[in-house]
Amino acid sequence: MAGTVNGPDGKPRCAWCQAAPEFFEYHDQEWGYPLGEDQRLFEKLCLESFQSGLSWRTILAKRENFRKAFKGFEINEVAAFDDADVTRLLQDAGIIRHRGKIEAVINNARRAQELIAAEGSLAAYVWRYEAEVPPAPQTASTSPESVAMSKDLKKRGWKFVGPTTVFAFMQAMGLVNDHATDCVMREKAARLRRDFTKPV
Repeated sequence: MAGTVNGPDGKPRCAWCQAAPEFFEYHDQEWGYPLGEDQRLFEKLCLESFQSGLSWRTILAKRENFRKAFKGFEINEVAAFDDADVTRLLQDAGIIRHRGKIEAVINNARRAQELIAAEGSLAAYVWRYEAEVPPAPQTASTSPESVAMSKDLKKRGWKFVGPTTVFAFMQAMGLVNDHATDCVMREKAARLRRDFTKPV
């Protein structure tokens, strides 16, 4: 969805913002800005996996409920979840009660522990997949990098991390600046990316 739509201040934003009023704040304050914190990166991968087949509006509206239910997406805490936690989460009306996705988050927390032990940090691993030549803004739903990361994560035992899910994660976490060319926030995202020190 290329192009723009005027925001509340009359300045152009990515056109997808028009799908819901709350998208403007998310777009302006978070989307596309680089992050290097393992907890935040893990949270976003989990939320993108929950979005699979659903609207991001649904996930965004429930994000605080997800954070409460999954202990702030602290990797070590989620990795320790057991069958009782799965039962608890399946009864939590504040989140998406999908057994496969709930179990995937717990599995992925355990796989994240292994990845961090092997690679130093989730952030260092993720940022190795930053696109050298990103696609034109908002013209793609996957990229060679998202395909490669998805393949590697699956090889490591992660679940619900297909190429489209991984690319949406990359867009949101600033690994690619996918703000529309005329979007007022594109330069801010570019500046933050220039100033960002990639984790190693």
